[in-house]
Amino acid sequence: MKTTVFILMLGLSALLGFGKNNATSGSVGLNEEKEKKAIIESINAETAAFFKRDYEEVIKYFMHTDYTFHAWNNADGTYSATVGWQAINEKLRSYIKDNPVAAGSSSHPKVERRNMIYKFYNSELAFVTWDQYNSDQEMKIYRISKETRIMEKQDGMWKIANMTAFWDYKNLIPVDSLK
Repeated sequence: MKTTVFILMLGLSALLGFGKNNATSGSVGLNEEKEKKAIIESINAETAAFFKRDYEEVIKYFMHTDYTFHAWNNADGTYSATVGWQAINEKLRSYIKDNPVAAGSSSHPKVERRNMIYKFYNSELAFVTWDQYNSDQEMKIYRISKETRIMEKQDGMWKIANMTAFWDYKNLIPVDSLK
């Protein structure tokens, strides 16, 4: 009986990806530095496109599935959470239409990320979290946000399956004081 339970536990661990070979360091067949670079390129491109209100570019960086998740808090204390690509797509399209920026400009022209932490579950699934500093349009203040993404690799490209962002709207940081 003990042997059967042990074999079942071992098999389940391997199936769920909790084995040593799927840890963040030394994963078999995974060049983490290359994958981290590819993930941040996707995140950077999506963020820049969203802040420029480029709908067609933004949607390239999301998984278009029924489990895709998008959530953030609002300055008035409420939150927005949307599940499923169809609903997210509608919300993105409406937000971009209702919150335009001048052509060639950005709502947050400077974004700085710090404290990036990656966890690879396998070669096609990763969790990423970081602190993000988002400038205002005039480049006078930053609003800090805590960001997370669950990234999936689809057709060789890392895409967002889950985006969560918590912005601190109260504690503003002067741009020139960020070290």
